[in-house]
Amino acid sequence: MAHRASSMTTLIGQWHFPINLSFGRSLDASLGTALRTGSVVMQVKAASIIVAIFAAAHASALPKVEEWWKPTAWKPTAWKRPTQHYFQNAELGPRPQFLVADMDEGWLKDRLSACSDMVARPTKFSIGHRGGACLQFPEETRESVEAGTRMGAGILECDVAFTSDRELVCRHDQCDLHTTTNIVATELNAKCTTPFSPAVNGSDATAKCCTSDITLAEFKSLCGKMDGYNASAITPEDFLHGTPAWRTDLYATCGTVLSHKEFLELVDSHGRDFTTELKQPRVPMPFGGNYTQELYAQQVIEEYRAAGIDPSRAWLQSFSFADVAYWLQADPAFGKQAVLLDESGDAPGSFSAAVANLSFYKDAGVQIVAPPLQYLVALGESGEYIPSDYATTAKALGLKILTWSLERSGPLAQAAANDDYYYSTIANGTSKDGDMYRLVDVLARQVGVLGIFSDWSATVTYYANCFGFF
Repeated sequence: MAHRASSMTTLIGQWHFPINLSFGRSLDASLGTALRTGSVVMQVKAASIIVAIFAAAHASALPKVEEWWKPTAWKPTAWKRPTQHYFQNAELGPRPQFLVADMDEGWLKDRLSACSDMVARPTKFSIGHRGGACLQFPEETRESVEAGTRMGAGILECDVAFTSDRELVCRHDQCDLHTTTNIVATELNAKCTTPFSPAVNGSDATAKCCTSDITLAEFKSLCGKMDGYNASAITPEDFLHGTPAWRTDLYATCGTVLSHKEFLELVDSHGRDFTTELKQPRVPMPFGGNYTQELYAQQVIEEYRAAGIDPSRAWLQSFSFADVAYWLQADPAFGKQAVLLDESGDAPGSFSAAVANLSFYKDAGVQIVAPPLQYLVALGESGEYIPSDYATTAKALGLKILTWSLERSGPLAQAAANDDYYYSTIANGTSKDGDMYRLVDVLARQVGVLGIFSDWSATVTYYANCFGFF
């Protein structure tokens, strides 16, 4: 026991705590006295008391931190000017290899497998849909754009809508705030076109919230979330849920929503190209009496020019031929790369007319068309993917082609079984996720698209690097 006490005295005596107690003695002097005069038990008790005093004294001086395990309300992050950083390489992660491993054996799988150790670079063939990472990050947010940039998207997208004070913001639909942000669980719910109403008596919960319901400042107070809602919700907080199971809420803590000006600043800081889609208004135009469709289309160009963006880096888009025609006439420098999005063949029996319309677009000066994936592919006799009539006609006319949207359908076996929109023309030849690269290969090498919009940019970036599409 004596030996143990001596050992403890030596051990504790080596500690030095420079704290002055209220009774005027230094902590090390008090500790030394206790160890020299007390029993072993007293020594241990004294040491325990001293350590407790030391901890309490220093804890009071430490900065207080939030108890991270407790749920807290979403808090938007104030906008900070992005630091200029041109990423030279792309971070691809495990998904491309997952898709390659799931492919049928053959030359395409061998070729893609051989690229597994390559150092990938950004490429304009990879276009970041709704920011480029909305498979896992809230769409149209800073976080999605940053992730899409890191995954090598050479062109990043912002779909624009306008606020009540006529500012442009990144939203895929003017009236999707109730499914893509937390607005219904905030005081701004009262400003919504249709405020949240709970599910009752077998009826679904409802809400409709538009960017034109609120100001830019109010929009910036919101948090972006994964697109979805809970139709059986009885509270606004419950309504925020509803993310599809094949996506994730892992990164949806509070996505940073963007104005169009902020989007331009962010993408420019990384040296990438821009594609802005002018979303069709969900309110009567002219808005507020004098905000016409033409002023809306012109505002996009003015914000590019104010940001000092060269027109060669901008790819304006619209589903409206009138918008593209306006850009071609009002500002040919921006108009020559304007993209006409085409979904005119969606209605039953309308696909032939959509193909026929391509000649009209070409004659009107349109240079680039962008139909959805399924317009460009069909099934051959052996179930292989082949270029469609739309694709061959567009190429014969000399039109350039973009297409949308890869990685938006979830697991492909499920997508094919459910006749998913993007795989509707090739559903019978699609059975697993690895078929995605069969589709990309036909689009790239046979159809000859300029680029592919994707919800997960790494998937397209990997293929483009492996085959040299830059």
